[in-house]
Amino acid sequence: MQKPNLIGMVNFVSFVIEGAVLIGSAIWLMLPAYLPNNIAAIGGGGTPIDFGKKWTDNKRIFGDGKTIRGFILGVFAGILIGFCQIFAENSGMVPWFFPHSIIAVITLAFGSLLGDMIKSFFKRRKGIERGGEWFLIDQYDFVIGALLLTLLCDPEWMINTMNFSLLITILVITPLLHRTVNIIGYKMGLKKVPW
Repeated sequence: MQKPNLIGMVNFVSFVIEGAVLIGSAIWLMLPAYLPNNIAAIGGGGTPIDFGKKWTDNKRIFGDGKTIRGFILGVFAGILIGFCQIFAENSGMVPWFFPHSIIAVITLAFGSLLGDMIKSFFKRRKGIERGGEWFLIDQYDFVIGALLLTLLCDPEWMINTMNFSLLITILVITPLLHRTVNIIGYKMGLKKVPW
């Protein structure tokens, strides 16, 4: 009878734990950017940000899906969750995660919806209507907007916080989380399409 390889089992368990901590860290880090899109979709409606205006190509600038109320609620939710995270980090409740700065929280939340709006602008130029899928761009627009704005406004936090492993983890889990949340929203009747 073969004895179990204890070193192999320990290495496997260690690998799983490190992976779970890395995924948890990535989600925790990006929560102020992940939340605004969902809150904007749920709480949106009302006056469009582009006020119904058209661009020089005679197509809407952003479309009816980007509203003032949705933008304000989304950014507010991202900042609120970020401030809760800062409180938890400073009180030692989550000592293993990376501390957020106030500027990073604001730019992650604001940049998330800014990236989504820029994507919508280009979707309208390409003739993709509201609710139409733009593969991968729909999954990364808010992450790119959030990270770029944060890099511009709080480079010290980005350099001290974001490492290669975290960045790759964010890029891998974001489309999976995005699709899962959108499918749940679609099944609950909160979204018209599952993407």
